[in-house]
Amino acid sequence: MQTHDNSFGLSDSSLLVTDCFIDGRWCGADDGKTFSVVNPATGRVIAHVPDMGQRETQRAIDAASRALSDWRGRAAKERAVILHRWFELIGEARNDLARLLTVEQGKPLSEALAEVNYGASFVEWFAEEAKRVYGDVIPASRADRRLFVIKQPIGVCAVITPWNFPNAMLARKLAPALAAGCTVVAKPAEQTPLSAFALVELARRAGVPDGVLNVITGDAPTIGRTLTASDRVRKLSFTGSTEVGKLLMQQCAAGVKKISLELGGHAPFIVLHDADVDAAVSGAIVSKFRNAGQTCVCANRFIVHEKIHDEFVNKLVQATRSLVVGNGLEPGVAIGPLVDEPAVAKVRRHIDDALTKGATLACGGKGHPAGPLFFEPTVLGGANANMLLAREETFGPVAPVFQFRDDDAALCLANDTEYG
Repeated sequence: MQTHDNSFGLSDSSLLVTDCFIDGRWCGADDGKTFSVVNPATGRVIAHVPDMGQRETQRAIDAASRALSDWRGRAAKERAVILHRWFELIGEARNDLARLLTVEQGKPLSEALAEVNYGASFVEWFAEEAKRVYGDVIPASRADRRLFVIKQPIGVCAVITPWNFPNAMLARKLAPALAAGCTVVAKPAEQTPLSAFALVELARRAGVPDGVLNVITGDAPTIGRTLTASDRVRKLSFTGSTEVGKLLMQQCAAGVKKISLELGGHAPFIVLHDADVDAAVSGAIVSKFRNAGQTCVCANRFIVHEKIHDEFVNKLVQATRSLVVGNGLEPGVAIGPLVDEPAVAKVRRHIDDALTKGATLACGGKGHPAGPLFFEPTVLGGANANMLLAREETFGPVAPVFQFRDDDAALCLANDTEYG
């Protein structure tokens, strides 16, 4: 039986919140149901959080709707002052926020701290931009008319965030919405709700009024349907998988709801024949293996000119083997665990498929003794367009290397994907 992992070591233990936040109050699900949050590095349960559904989501929407009139009616400078105070509190709590992030998500502590600082930068930026929501005066076609544009808050916003950057992605969505005078209902990923709760607690301390910012956790399809069906929710912002993004887009279409989607990708990393191979390898390591490859903007395919292919692969293997795999709280660790068992299964499936279709295993290729969710950073040579990893986003620590002969061929290979 799993036990709670209490090895947080937080300076401010009150940042470890395990309830949802609706209308200025921390609360559980109406029926008392919860689900577990697990540390992927240890396999231990670190918290139980509310398993909410349609009723609680509707209550959060109602709270955000009630709070909208007051919040959007406040002077821009007043909203800016609150956001700037929130930025300051995030800075003061950065070490605790980073530690909390590592424990629930798994990334190395240094990466977690960088993410917290990155997230805080959005709050700082939009605290300043809150005072600069300017309009436009447009040259008129007739002398008896004046044309001008004013910008107003769109209304209640729904934001749904992913597990791979649970702090920064939430801050990036909340800060502009609050700065513009909108109110928000936020739904963080089930794997990483604690970072969201901590950010909201700091926002509460900064003076964000009751109802302006609400956060709920629970059944994703039910919460998503409730948010997209509500005529009070005027905007939805989602970062996550393409599959879920398509579904949300369909659901929003009925009400012609405004949406912003940041979905999956399949980024190529092209190395031309005259490249500085050492610099290319250094960039490849950062791009591919940050957050154990669980990054929507990390390189998924390495497309290397045949003249330097062998040198690139040899140096990439050498650099990859130097990466330390382990618990993100341990010093010197560069690769933490994958987020869950399906993520590990997908990595294995992509590697097995590639090997059966002609790839060569240059290094890695198997699980790591640190634990069931750890995987060795892997380099595959001889990759070709028939492999799954040539078409699908692996979202793991696997670097497949493709060869090309001329630049046009490299561009064709890079663009041979359903992604943009």
